[in-house]
Amino acid sequence: MLEIRPSCEHCDKDLPADATDAMICSYECTFCADCVDSVIENTCPNCGGGFVPRPVRPAREWRPGVSREKQKVGEKRVHKPVDGHAHGSFIATLKNIPPEKR
Repeated sequence: MLEIRPSCEHCDKDLPADATDAMICSYECTFCADCVDSVIENTCPNCGGGFVPRPVRPAREWRPGVSREKQKVGEKRVHKPVDGHAHGSFIATLKNIPPEKR
């Protein structure tokens, strides 16, 4: 089950469980869509993978035991602003490789 982290790791923008602009990599590193597009260029600074939209966990219990109320979302904020220079060097060899080929 996804942790559903509450904020962007780069800019610390709030990304509540119902945020439609939250993006995650396969390790669940969480960034806002603006940072994925304009800062890290769809390359996770932690693993080198790409990003996909984070699913929205249902607020309402449509099925017994399955909802934000029953499975709490993450509360721990991870704030590790990306060093633009270091990340630029990191993505130089990756940004032209599709995420599924990395």
